[in-house]
Amino acid sequence: MMDAFEPDDPDGNAVTWPKVPSNFRASGTPLPEPWEARFGPLRRGTIDDLVVVGQIGQSIDGRIATVTGHSKYINGPAGLAHLHRLRALVDAVLVGIGTAVADNPLLTVRRCAGPNPARIVLDPRGRLSPDAKVLTEDGVRRLVITAEGVSPKLPAGVEIVTVAAQGGEIAPSAILAALKARGLARILIEGGAHTVSRFIAAGCLDRLHVMVAPIMLGAGQSGVTLTPIATADLALRAPMRAHLIGDEVLLDCDLTAQRVAIGVAKKST
Repeated sequence: MMDAFEPDDPDGNAVTWPKVPSNFRASGTPLPEPWEARFGPLRRGTIDDLVVVGQIGQSIDGRIATVTGHSKYINGPAGLAHLHRLRALVDAVLVGIGTAVADNPLLTVRRCAGPNPARIVLDPRGRLSPDAKVLTEDGVRRLVITAEGVSPKLPAGVEIVTVAAQGGEIAPSAILAALKARGLARILIEGGAHTVSRFIAAGCLDRLHVMVAPIMLGAGQSGVTLTPIATADLALRAPMRAHLIGDEVLLDCDLTAQRVAIGVAKKST
């Protein structure tokens, strides 16, 4: 379904956006700026046939929620519009069960023109309520990823994807392999922080988009949590580009150097 309006235009570029989703998928020509700089790297995979992008919205001091767990909305119109544009360009958007339960998100495209992506919930133990908004029937594919042996009771039409789990969690590489087998090639890992962090740690993201809002919370939940390191020289380093969007800053981090191949890796030509 296509929205015919653009309610949020924080950086004055919305007039060129409506044709971007279709051109992004169908054309090899560069997109009009600023869209090529922001989204061009997501058009095709360099490691395999997948493009996997993670997204986090956070404060200047790296928080995605206050100490009470409140997070609506750390990011303003600029950050929210960027998130919805990402949704409009991918095949599917994935959230973990924690985010699905706590936020009960729609995961639809509402703040820009563009098609709704397939909606996926990672739910190893079958906790998702059949009344969750993400499962609303609207003509878009809905998938729930569960561990082997789990039999969730979900509405008709919801695709149940069963994947082997270890220690109660399903490996990100196994998740991507299962989605690739179902024809989903461009995937947005939208949250929450635990899910995005697991995909980073597993080498399963091509890009990470961090949208930094001009606020400081002082304390609260961190955006990315990885295994602690002893010295700074052991840190994960990634080439990065910064984009000013309204009063927020998008940090586009290139993680392809550590990305593992899912299935058959691409051959160089």
